[in-house]
Amino acid sequence: MKTSCRPLSDVSSDLTVEVGTTNFSLHKFPLASRSGKIRKLLSEARDSKVTKIVLDAIPGGPEAFELTAKFCYGVNVELTLSNVAMLRCASHHLEMTEDFSEKNLDHRTEVFINDQVIPNIPNSISVLHRCEALLPEAEDIGLVDRLVSAIASNACKEQLTSSLSRLEHNRAPTETTSDWWGKSLPILCLEFFRRVMSAAKSKGLKQETTINILIDYAHKSLEGFVIVRDDVDSESSKKRRLVVETIVGLLPNRPVPIVLLSGLLKIAATSSASMACRADLERRIGLQLDQAIVEDVLVPANHNASNHPLYDTDSMSRILSAYLNLDEEVDESDDYDDSPRSPKLKNLIFKVSKLLDGYLSEIAQDLNLAPSKFVALAELLPDHARVVTDGLYRAVDIFLKVHPNIKESERYRLCKTIDCQKLSQEACTHAAQNERLPVQMAVQVLYFEQIRLRNAMNGGNEQFFFGSSNFPYPQRSGSGPGSGTISPRDNYASVRRENRELKLEVARMRMRLTDLEKDHVTMKQELVKSNPANRMLRSFTRKLGKLGFLFRMREVKPRVSGVGLENRFLFQRRRRHSIS
Repeated sequence: MKTSCRPLSDVSSDLTVEVGTTNFSLHKFPLASRSGKIRKLLSEARDSKVTKIVLDAIPGGPEAFELTAKFCYGVNVELTLSNVAMLRCASHHLEMTEDFSEKNLDHRTEVFINDQVIPNIPNSISVLHRCEALLPEAEDIGLVDRLVSAIASNACKEQLTSSLSRLEHNRAPTETTSDWWGKSLPILCLEFFRRVMSAAKSKGLKQETTINILIDYAHKSLEGFVIVRDDVDSESSKKRRLVVETIVGLLPNRPVPIVLLSGLLKIAATSSASMACRADLERRIGLQLDQAIVEDVLVPANHNASNHPLYDTDSMSRILSAYLNLDEEVDESDDYDDSPRSPKLKNLIFKVSKLLDGYLSEIAQDLNLAPSKFVALAELLPDHARVVTDGLYRAVDIFLKVHPNIKESERYRLCKTIDCQKLSQEACTHAAQNERLPVQMAVQVLYFEQIRLRNAMNGGNEQFFFGSSNFPYPQRSGSGPGSGTISPRDNYASVRRENRELKLEVARMRMRLTDLEKDHVTMKQELVKSNPANRMLRSFTRKLGKLGFLFRMREVKPRVSGVGLENRFLFQRRRRHSIS
């Protein structure tokens, strides 16, 4: 639908200018006196009495042309940050240069840009933002490049000035350069933002300032790293993918806050970002994995199907491999101050082991997680990484509880990842009574706990916790490094407590035996009447004899030195009876 604008003078118009859907009733002389393009169009017209021309390609459309027409009529047009880019492009398109009129619009816009825009960072950002709607004209006249270069140069100058001022007045830095201008950058489109940051980096912008700006831009453009599961071909998914890949390409070669890396990786995973982008993020997270928490590495899988795992365990595997590769490089370096056996690096690997165990506990609750994926992750860490395996035992137990119908071979394979020698006493007690565990593991737990108790009674405090004389780390009472050893008094109190538990077990077995004897008399009478040689009777008699042997042991007073063996023996016997 066409619209018409009122003429700018009382004289009847002799020229109609069509710009888009708008018609302007104007006059040839004022327009041709200042615009080379309009003069050319009028002179080249076949009809010397042409009354209409069309200007479809003018930057800024009808709004820009209306302001330029007013300028041609001598109306004072106020230049502002919001219209100077538009008028600069329109004046160039209409050839409103000094060749046709002194102090023409092209000259006036240039003066305003040089005086009011270029020296000021926020003004430059604002005008650059306006250029987004003026492409490709703004690029053709070099306005975009000038603004990008001005922002980068002024930012680095301001950075230097701030540093010198702090040194001169001996003040601690309280505000980075990005605190007052970097927060304006998110208004820019992705391409302009990338060009500004690349230019600033090349001119010496501090890496810390670069990181702060990238964090701010990522939060605003990715809506706080909110995970949105759209079709990978949707416009929103493509936009997030481009934002992530651009930001990753701008990251400096130094440690970056892991919260930023984690947020970018999760968006990259759900938006199908390039493998190079994801690999870079995984490598960066891996290099500082000891600083992460479980939430940081729970990367969602890139699908919406209900029968697929919730999390991308392959991503976690690559992250962990990057960390372990770093550990190996440190191990092979003779000049490195902290060897892998130093307290500092041991603390780091302990943190990573606890992180992995926490991660395994989370993904174990996924009904669609394959046991092979769980095992592959659990076995990635070297043996020395875990001081205790309570966390891994908890993760395995959760997996077995959530997946009760897995094969027995898979159940055994899961439990094989646990080093029973490194289970705490509480975990051993729980494992011995855990019906979800294979019988082999229950036996192994009882065996190593017996060794642990025997070493404790022999004064082997150093090996009390692990029950192994070859383990290179001292005994720890907690799950992390730095815990103290268990005192002999505590060991003795523990043994006495087990003695009391043993007596209670014997009392319970005696009561049960009495009940079984009554049942035995009744069953014997019935079986003799039907078939005196019944095989069931003989089997029951043998079982009763075993219980009698157990009953006779109730009179044996537990000895402190052998209480662990007796306790475990009776426990195994009671377990076999309950099964039979």
